[in-house]
Amino acid sequence: MENKYNLKSPAVKRLMKEAAELREPTEHYHAQPLEDNLFEWHFSVRGPPDSDFDGGVYHGRIVLPPEYPMKPPSIILLTPNGRFEVGKKICLSISGHHPETWQPSWSIRTALIAIIGFMPTKGEGAIGSLDYTPEERRALAKKSQDFCCDACGCTMRTALLSLTANSNASLGDQQATELARQINFKAESSTSSKPSASQAAASETPEASASEAWEVSAAAASTEQADAHQSGEAAAGSRPLSPRQRRAAQHQSQQPQPARRPAFPFPAATRPPQEAGHAGSAVLIVVLTLALAALIFRRVYLANEYKFDYEL
Repeated sequence: MENKYNLKSPAVKRLMKEAAELREPTEHYHAQPLEDNLFEWHFSVRGPPDSDFDGGVYHGRIVLPPEYPMKPPSIILLTPNGRFEVGKKICLSISGHHPETWQPSWSIRTALIAIIGFMPTKGEGAIGSLDYTPEERRALAKKSQDFCCDACGCTMRTALLSLTANSNASLGDQQATELARQINFKAESSTSSKPSASQAAASETPEASASEAWEVSAAAASTEQADAHQSGEAAAGSRPLSPRQRRAAQHQSQQPQPARRPAFPFPAATRPPQEAGHAGSAVLIVVLTLALAALIFRRVYLANEYKFDYEL
């Protein structure tokens, strides 16, 4: 397998190191990559004691991305257990469903301990979760001992070391419990959020929004005018003004302040029609033109009549 992969790859280095660390099975978990695929692991975990899964040994797959450990693996259970669906990627904060919560410091060992710790918890509608009754889970725990994986040839009766009186049976349970407190179970039902404040504001009527915008603009304009007046008074009180500056200030205070227009669009006020004024101007121009033409015509006529009388 070493000749098949690039040994300089961070993912290959990390997986080979973890494979060496997990080579020997323990009483609680065991995992190893397939002989022909370093990025697909098969694992076996023992059900947590004092739970509905006590006495069961469960088998599954871990599919790792080429970017591991920067991206999380996908976890799939192959043994019926009543807690996770078989053959479906389960939704945990350490799985591929939630890459935003994955930490590169976590490892395959962390994933195995987390699976053990999450088995007694409630599914709460998460992806790939089940909520079987305790009786059904105990029955499946007994049947799990007969499971045999066709891909790796592992049998559950010999996958893990047997629990003995000298073995520390609570070590794996304590680690799983501590890890379960740090890793939140990502339930799909909890992702349904309430309508946000922005959506509620967007549902308001346009008339109400325009009126509120006008009020806000008017308040801002009055505030700016008051601030400018106060700043002018403060500047005047700080040092004496010259006669020219006093006259300019008095002249500016006597002039009416133009109304500030808001910086946002709002319904424009109705304006009086201007077509009547334009029509009146056109009529006046036509009348003046005709009068001027009549005056010129009369002057020419009188000049021709005077010339005719003079010749006679």
